[in-house]
Amino acid sequence: MEQTREKEEDGVECDEQTGYVIGLDLRSSCLYGSINSNSSLFRLVHLQKLDLADNDFNYSRIPTSIRNFPSLTYLDLSASVFSGRVPAEVSQLVKLSLLNLSSNTDPSSGVGLLKLDGNNFRNLVRNLTRLEHLRLRYINISSTIPYSMANLSFLTTLDLHQCELFGDFPVTIFHLQNLKSLYVRDNQDLIGHLPEFNQSSRLITLDLHGTRFSGNFPSSIGKIDSLKQLDVAACNFSEGLIPSSIGNLRQLVYLDLSANKFVGQIPESFANLTQLTVFRISTSPLTGSVPSWIGNFSKLVYLDFSYSRLNGSILASFSNLTNLEILYLQYNNLLRGKVEFQQFQNLQNLNQLDLSANSLEFITDTVIMNATVPQFQVLGLARCNLTQFPYFLRYQKNLQNLYLDQNKIHGQVPKWMWNMSTGSLMYFNLGTNLLSGFEQLPNVLPWVNLRFLSLSSNMFHGPVPVPAASTLGYEVQDNNFSGEVPPVICNMSSLLALDMSNNNFSGMIPQCFGNFSDHLTLLLLRNNSFHGNLPQRYSNKSILRMLDVSHNQLQGPLPRSLMNCLMLETLVLSNNNLSDVFPFWLWTLPELKLLAMRHNGFHGVIGKPKNNQRFPKLRLLDMSYNNFSGKFLAEYIFSEYAMRPNMTVNQESYIEADVNYESANGVITLSYGSTITIISKGVDRYYSKIQEAFAVIDISCNKFEGKIDEWIGNLKGLRSLNVSNNLLTGAIPSSLGNLTQLESLDLSNNRFSGEIPQQLVQLTFLAEFDVSHNNLTGHIPSGTQLGGFNVTSYEGNTGLCGDPLPKKCGNSNTPDQVPPSGGEKNNSGPETEFDWIFVLAGYGSGVVIGVGLAEIVITRRPGMFLEIVGTLSRLMQSITSRKRFGR
Repeated sequence: MEQTREKEEDGVECDEQTGYVIGLDLRSSCLYGSINSNSSLFRLVHLQKLDLADNDFNYSRIPTSIRNFPSLTYLDLSASVFSGRVPAEVSQLVKLSLLNLSSNTDPSSGVGLLKLDGNNFRNLVRNLTRLEHLRLRYINISSTIPYSMANLSFLTTLDLHQCELFGDFPVTIFHLQNLKSLYVRDNQDLIGHLPEFNQSSRLITLDLHGTRFSGNFPSSIGKIDSLKQLDVAACNFSEGLIPSSIGNLRQLVYLDLSANKFVGQIPESFANLTQLTVFRISTSPLTGSVPSWIGNFSKLVYLDFSYSRLNGSILASFSNLTNLEILYLQYNNLLRGKVEFQQFQNLQNLNQLDLSANSLEFITDTVIMNATVPQFQVLGLARCNLTQFPYFLRYQKNLQNLYLDQNKIHGQVPKWMWNMSTGSLMYFNLGTNLLSGFEQLPNVLPWVNLRFLSLSSNMFHGPVPVPAASTLGYEVQDNNFSGEVPPVICNMSSLLALDMSNNNFSGMIPQCFGNFSDHLTLLLLRNNSFHGNLPQRYSNKSILRMLDVSHNQLQGPLPRSLMNCLMLETLVLSNNNLSDVFPFWLWTLPELKLLAMRHNGFHGVIGKPKNNQRFPKLRLLDMSYNNFSGKFLAEYIFSEYAMRPNMTVNQESYIEADVNYESANGVITLSYGSTITIISKGVDRYYSKIQEAFAVIDISCNKFEGKIDEWIGNLKGLRSLNVSNNLLTGAIPSSLGNLTQLESLDLSNNRFSGEIPQQLVQLTFLAEFDVSHNNLTGHIPSGTQLGGFNVTSYEGNTGLCGDPLPKKCGNSNTPDQVPPSGGEKNNSGPETEFDWIFVLAGYGSGVVIGVGLAEIVITRRPGMFLEIVGTLSRLMQSITSRKRFGR
């Protein structure tokens, strides 16, 4: 039969004999709009090739009418904003050799839009046996990889990048004879191990980045002569040396071994890898010096040795790398040598340089040749012991990220800084230095595209600078800024994070801060001198997660519009002059975990809420030092589920808000943690981080009265309970014994009566315990840690007895009460008991030690000291007599 001839015009390919359209290539044709099953496209039933990639189909679904193309061998719908489920009908296209549904992501967030359920995934693999290229990148599959994948004998490309895959990766896939490219990157729950390879493997690309592949990294990897790209970063391979056989892969252009457990030095055999353009071994416990042969890698574009333990001098190795664009050496600590920035003048392609946190000596005051330093986009000089701003910065016009934090730069920010990279700077960290002011501070800082600025932890004083309206994150905490917040700051309406804590700001909090809540994730204003009311309006679109206005002089009631902040997790109002009743209406905040109200004028009775509504996630409540009265019933406020003991959170998980900032080298995520001060035994304890599992109730220093309900024993995740300094009466609830995770319990300065419940012996984690100054009676439960606390934990309870008290139960000769913890003492009962301690000490340890101990008593009670000495004398005579007669 004569071969069919084909012709192609404007993306349309026809069979010349029949006239049928057999190919349609509309890639990158700026198509926009939806596509549905009724489209005339699906009448082209003879199609063999359909390419609609790189268009915008506006979140429409892939039509089920795709089944109308039974002859289709090539289907590319990638990067075209399709959404929803991949139709099962795709698996009916049994002649397909190429299927590409990759990169259908949201244009704004980058999140994948397509889903492929596990059954359809398995059917697709089972039916499409002619596949050569299968690309499903960014599709949510949420399934295991079927073992039948190893039956696709024609397969050359398998791309399952970030598909939410889990379970074991079938090792037999590595043995597919035609497989050249394997991408399973960023499937964090995908488990697997590498097989022993042989020279028959045709792999060109192997990308396992961000999976849980583990076990030994086989030295036989060096047999894959064809390999050009090897990325096994952020896996879990066993601790050991990097296989030197990788040095045999002389065609490698991309090598990333970062974030594994590899130890030792970079193998000398790597000197053979002279074709590398990307070389990354960051975040690994590697030691040894930076190899000198790195200077021979003339094609190198990207070099990353950051976050390792490399040492030695650096710059001599890099001067020949004229194609280098990115050099990351930060946080090695042991790298040394002098750095003059004109040494980089040969590297004019270098645009990202990070030398932070090393032992380098920077020459920053050189003027000559500074204009020849490369124009950087990213420059990291944090923790470099800088004492002044590098002179060459005045010539930088393209900076996007600049890190100068954690240095010793002092004095004022120079005026030439206002001309540096004004159109490009996005991320600037100047925090933790010794700076005190600004030369010729402009009304608004000149960086018009700024996204993040930190001036935190310096010694700045006077008015606070105002960044451009584009700013998303602004940190000025821990300075001496003063005065009112400038009204022009209200132009920063896109703020995500604002931290002005620990300064001397005064005046009222700008009302616009409430209006910012559509974007604002955290607002931290603690420890200033703000007065007046809180901002009154919060949008019903609020995404605010953290609000801290503690340690100010705020007044008035809480604004009811806080109910609109449905994502609020932390609300800290402590140490102000706020006056209101208990805010039961905040139960509508489904994410609220921490509510701190201490040291205010909150007042009134906490009655039963309407409809028995409780705070669904509240775990930390501090109501101390207010004027609440009436009964305190925990069941009115807390949910048993929120206070459950075995929360499914990592012990390393903290209450914090993450904020993302775009930058030249990707998205930077900063975590802002909640803080709280909790009183324990009269001492404030500051928590700079709060674990998600931490649970606290503090109602101390109010006017609560009546009994504590036994229901409180249902809050089994509670770690600290403080009800001290109230008017509480009745027995201590035995249900407190159910709170087995309790670490601190303070019931002091109330009117509790009866005995200490025996059930409290179950509190084996208890480190702090105080029942002093109540009306308790009976014995302290013995044989437990309750007897190991200081006597002050029990003082002021005349009817208590047993360890650690001097009063022993059932002994009429012992004192009737616990001695006070301070003040003058009389010369009766307790004083005699105290003195006899020294008598016994002398008897057991010798007269010298006994008298030495008694020295404390001499100045206060000289008469009693003579009695002690007489008693010791008689005891020693008796001991001497017994020795003389052999007894």
